[in-house]
Amino acid sequence: MAVITSVEVFMVMLEPKVRREDAIQAFVCQETPFVRITDSDGAQGLGYSYTIGTGGPAVLSLLEKTLAPALLGKEADEIEQRWRELLFLTHATSVGAITSLALATIDTALWDLRCKRSNQPLWIAAGGAQSRIPLYNTEGGWLNLSTSELVENALECQENGFAATKMKVGLSIKEDMSRLRAVREAVGDNFEIFTDANQAFRVDEAIRRAHHYEELDIGWLEEPLPADDLQGHIRLSQQTSVPIAVGESIYSTLHFREYLQQNACSVVQVDVARIGGITPWLKVAHLAECFNIAVCPHFLMELHVSLCAAVPNARWLEYIPQLDTLTHQPMQVENGYGLPPSSPGLGIDWDLRALERHTQPGSYQRLTR
Repeated sequence: MAVITSVEVFMVMLEPKVRREDAIQAFVCQETPFVRITDSDGAQGLGYSYTIGTGGPAVLSLLEKTLAPALLGKEADEIEQRWRELLFLTHATSVGAITSLALATIDTALWDLRCKRSNQPLWIAAGGAQSRIPLYNTEGGWLNLSTSELVENALECQENGFAATKMKVGLSIKEDMSRLRAVREAVGDNFEIFTDANQAFRVDEAIRRAHHYEELDIGWLEEPLPADDLQGHIRLSQQTSVPIAVGESIYSTLHFREYLQQNACSVVQVDVARIGGITPWLKVAHLAECFNIAVCPHFLMELHVSLCAAVPNARWLEYIPQLDTLTHQPMQVENGYGLPPSSPGLGIDWDLRALERHTQPGSYQRLTR
């Protein structure tokens, strides 16, 4: 065990590789807050979170002025205690996205540090339940793409060994069904098609659309309603055979408990950044396991591949490459499966020079004991 002697905070800006539009927004940039923690033995851990274009400076400010100073002099390996201390320190701004993203940046750094000190990859240290995770591709399913592009992308995924794709929905029912039907006819019945509404619908519309989607054997309907509409999700789940997926916009373990207790979802998509880090992510995953519910996390495939491999009920990993410009090697993919890295720590092969080049001017701060 060793105490924390310095905390560095900075933010990297990343442009999406492709144009990304869904039913409510466009993904214009990824603000990526980073934290590097150094302990008294000289060991370091590097953690990160993300936004899709707004809120990054607020996350950075919370890290610099409140959370990072509270870490100095504390034992780095007491991750659960550190997480709870920081959560209490920010209890006036919890539960919420800004606080969760800041907590996640620190928590992932602490896990990276712990795993490096113990010379273990994250997926082993956190459970070691499975050695590969099937991938589904979202990059070819954005709402701005034409039907022909959707079909072409789905067929390419199939040829590359993927067993599933995800398509954004939120146009008219007629347009959505036409696009979905074209892809289903192209890929056949033994290929999963998932849908994602990004919280765009009201309850009556979601029920109506779900009945239409049943015809095409859709694998799930993701975020059909605002994430805080628990009763709406209960009504919807009771009236369709399409599995309902939620989680990327849920920021508390207790909120996940309510969804699971009320049978309001069939798939849990807990996001390691938005739930506040690896520490609460594992709790949600194991909670879902107790309800015999699959975990299929949102985004951040380079980090989620290890977490999915750590737990037994992870079913799918979302394929959206985003860190290639910041790493020496991308996540390993083999025959449509994501493979967790064997190197100690988070297993992300960061290119430190690239991180420096992409760091937003004026965002770097270093706090020392």
